[in-house]
Order: sequence, then C-alpha cells, then structure tokens
Amino acid sequence: MKRKRRTGLIIFSILVIIVVVGIGSIIHQRLDKTSTKTVRLGLVGTDSEPVWDNVRKRLKKQGINIEYVVFNDYVQPDVALKEGKIDMHSCLTRYYFESYNREQNAHLTSIGNTVISPLGVYSHKYQKIQDLPEGATIAIPNEPTTLGRGLNVLQSAGLIKVKKGSGIKPSLKDIVSNPKHLQFKEVDPATTARALNSVDASIINGNYAVAAKLNPKKDSIYLEPVNKAAKPYVNIIAVQEKNKDNKVYKEIVKAYQTEQTEKAINKTYKGAQEAAWPIYGRN
Repeated sequence: MKRKRRTGLIIFSILVIIVVVGIGSIIHQRLDKTSTKTVRLGLVGTDSEPVWDNVRKRLKKQGINIEYVVFNDYVQPDVALKEGKIDMHSCLTRYYFESYNREQNAHLTSIGNTVISPLGVYSHKYQKIQDLPEGATIAIPNEPTTLGRGLNVLQSAGLIKVKKGSGIKPSLKDIVSNPKHLQFKEVDPATTARALNSVDASIINGNYAVAAKLNPKKDSIYLEPVNKAAKPYVNIIAVQEKNKDNKVYKEIVKAYQTEQTEKAINKTYKGAQEAAWPIYGRN
C-alpha cells in the first residue's frame, strides 16, 4: 500500500513538473514575441530606404523592428520628434538640426553620424571648374544655408573669396573677391539640375544630382571636399534628449555604423552620399 502511494506521489510530481515546464515554455514564447521593440523612424522621401532596409533586416534578428514614417519636407521630422510622434529621425544635417533645436528649445540630441552628401558643381559645357570663362553664369540654390554652402564650395575651388568671419552661411553680398566676374542665378534647389541647360554651371545637392541621373564622382566638375569644414553638413540620427542612453536606440546606431551599411550607401548613392562616421567619428 505504501509502495503504491509512493509510486502515485512520484507520478503526480512528474506530472506537475511537466505542466510547470510546459506553462513556462508557453510564457517564454509569448514573452519572446512581445519583446520585439518597434521604433518609429522619421525619413524625408524614400531615398534613404534602400540603406535603412539593409539595417532593418539585421536589426529584426535582434528583436528590433524599424517602422518608417516618411515626411515630404525637412521641417516636419524635428517637430514630430519633439512631439513624440516618432522615436527618432535620420534625415537632417547637423547644422539644420542644431538650429531648430536651439531656436525651439526642443531638447533633442544627436546619437550618431550617418552620411554626408557633398555639394557638386556640374556643367554641360565645361570639363573642369577652372575652364569657366569670364562672366560665366552659375545657378545656385536660393535656400540660404545651401547658398552659403555653395559659395564656400566655390571659394574652396579658388573661384571667389567671401568675407572673413561669414562662417558657413555667407550671402552673395559677402563675396569680396570675384576675379572672373561670375554671375549667379538663384534657383529653387530642386531645379538646379534642370538649370544646367541655361547656365554655364550649376551647384547641385547630391540627392537632386542622382535624381537627374548625374554621378557626383564622375559627372561633377568640382565636388565639395569632405573635410572638417563640411562637418556641419553631416546627417545624424536624432532622438529626444531624455532617450539618449536608450539601449535599443544605441543598438540601432551600432547596426547602422557598420561596414555592411557603408557598402549599401556606396551601392545606393554612387558618391552622392558617403558614410560619415569613418571620417567624422561615430557622433
């Protein structure tokens, strides 16, 4: 009788263990499913998606899901981030971002460098920037920051000089030396490529150059030097300041700043954008 009771207790104990292990396994599986973190990433347009697709695929294996939130201008991402409608964005230059952050007291911060898009000078008439003749007309973006950047590019090429101390945002009035008496035609940034047919040269943003089937490294007659002076134009990954140490966000930056991503950048943009972290550091 005692032997039967012991046997019964052993069987009961085994059954309890099996049930507990089974329930634990189910709970663990459910936790695994619910542990996937979804991060809302702000982008402008869809140009960046091929590179982020590469990163997103790798992050998915770590339980991090990237959800794109696409905007059609460069104002909305900062506003959405400030208001908590997105978790991070990856579409603005450091200069633009810091200007907004300062003016709006937004408490946003950069947690990683992504790419830099060198500004290029293009021409259908001349092969070298030094070949531009006396009185040549150059189309230049009319957006103040890009216009100033374009003037600094022409200065680095030796064509003009701007007033000392005018920084990264000189205006046409700040030109103090123009030996070739170059003429400037201010146009909307999106039309700088089309303007090539009516001017001697045009200063074109990398994304607009690629959209116009221009290869910055092959087709430009001068490309902005990627050096210390260009650091304000590095694109960044930004989050709310309170989330700067978020472990999931740090994993996203870590996954982005890899050799795989750099290869995806080179394949996608063909010189219109370059990986910024090997040049300017990770943040």
